[in-house]
Amino acid sequence: MSRQHPHGTASEAGQPEQCGKCRSEEESFETWQQERTRVLAQARVIVVKVGSAVLTDASGLSSPVLAGLAAQLAALRDLPLASDPAGQPQQGARRLVLVSSGAVAAGRAALTSRGRVVETAGLAARQAAAAVGQGQLMQAWDKVFLAHGMPTAQVLLTRDDLRARQRFLNARNTFAELLHWDVLPIVNENDTVSISELKFGDNDCLASLLINLVEADLFINLTSSSGVLAADPQKHPDAPVMDHIDDVATLDLGQLCGGKTLVGTGGMYSKLLAARRAAQLGVPTLILPGREPWVISRAFAAAGICSAPEGHGPFTRGTWVRSGRHAITRRKFWLAYQSDPAGSVHVDDGAAKALLHKGSSLLPGGVCAVEGTFQRGGLVRVLHKGESIGVGLSNYSAPELKKIMGLKRHEVAAILGDAHYPEVIHRDNLLVDAAV
Repeated sequence: MSRQHPHGTASEAGQPEQCGKCRSEEESFETWQQERTRVLAQARVIVVKVGSAVLTDASGLSSPVLAGLAAQLAALRDLPLASDPAGQPQQGARRLVLVSSGAVAAGRAALTSRGRVVETAGLAARQAAAAVGQGQLMQAWDKVFLAHGMPTAQVLLTRDDLRARQRFLNARNTFAELLHWDVLPIVNENDTVSISELKFGDNDCLASLLINLVEADLFINLTSSSGVLAADPQKHPDAPVMDHIDDVATLDLGQLCGGKTLVGTGGMYSKLLAARRAAQLGVPTLILPGREPWVISRAFAAAGICSAPEGHGPFTRGTWVRSGRHAITRRKFWLAYQSDPAGSVHVDDGAAKALLHKGSSLLPGGVCAVEGTFQRGGLVRVLHKGESIGVGLSNYSAPELKKIMGLKRHEVAAILGDAHYPEVIHRDNLLVDAAV
C-alpha cells in the first residue's frame, strides 16, 4: 500500500479530479502582501529551485553558496506552521523538495581542473558532462545538509517519467514516502539518458511539473537576478524590480525578458513560464536572488513569519507572483504539460470565441487548418490567427482531421462512418491559455 500524500491520498497517475488551490472568496480580496504573509505562514510543502548561475562559478560548484543554502533550507524546514486554511493546526516540519541544476557546469569545471577543456554545446557533450558532474553535485549537497541532520535522496527524472501513467504513480508515491521520512529529495533532469523529445528543456519546467506531483503550496525560485525586472534588461538596464505580479498570464514574456544566462539553460522567461504554470494550480511563486545572504529566511522575516538572521535585516526585494484566481484541475494540468504538442490545429473566429468565452468543445466545423503528424490522443496546440489559445488531446489523427475539418456532423459521418467523435477536442481535455 502506498504512503498517503502530504495533502491527502495519492491520486491516479496524473489524472486526479480535484482542483488546485482555488482562492476562497475571502482570499480573492487579499492584497498581494496579505497573500504572501498567509502563504508563507501556512505553506507545508515547498518546492525550491536553484539554478547553475547561483550554484557555480568559474571553478565549478561554489561550496560557500551550497553551505549557505543548506543552512537556509534547514531553518525553513523548522519554521513553525500556522493553522491551515480550514483553521486546523498543522504539526511537524515543513516538507521541502529541492530542484538543483549544476551537474553539467560542475562536470565541465571538474574536467577543466584536470586539464581537459571540453565543449558542451551539443546534446552528447552535455550528457557526458552531466555524467561527470552529477556525482559531484550530490556529494556536495549531501555534505552540506549532513551538517544540519537532513538526509538527502537523489531523484533523476526524464519527461517520460511524468508522462507515462504507471511511472507518474511510482514517482508520486516515492516522493510521498521520502517526505514522510523527512528526507530532502534533490531533483535534477536525468541528462545522461534523456533524448531531446523527452527533455524538460530546463529545470524551471521540471520544477513546475513537480509542483503538481507533490501538491506543493509554494514555489521558491532562486535566480542570479534580483527579481523580475519591469522591462527587458538588455534594452533597459535601469529597469526596476517588480515587487509583485498580479496576473502573470497577462505579461508579454517575449517583450519583458532577456536571454538565457551564461551557464544555465533557462533565464527569466522560463522562470515566469514556470510561475505561470504554478499559478494555474493556485500556487504562488517567490523569485529571489539566490546569492543574497540568507535571502529565504530574510524574505520570510519581511512577511513577519520569523525574525531575520543575526546581522541581517528583512529582505523586501524579489518578486511575488500571485496565484491564479480559478485553479485548474490537476488532471488538466497533467494532460497539458505531460509532453510538448505534436502538432497544431488552427480554428476560425467562431470556434475561438466558443472556446475562450463559452467553455465549449472544439468541433470539426471550427477547424480551418492542421499541422504536424499527431495520432489519436495526441497533444496539440490550438491556434487562432497564429496565436496560441490552448492545448488539448485530439480525438482524431492529423490525416483524419484533414479530411473532416470545416465539416458539419452529418458530413463527418458520411466520410468516417458512425464510429466517430462529435468533438475534435472535448472541453474536459482542453486547457485554454496554457503556458507552452
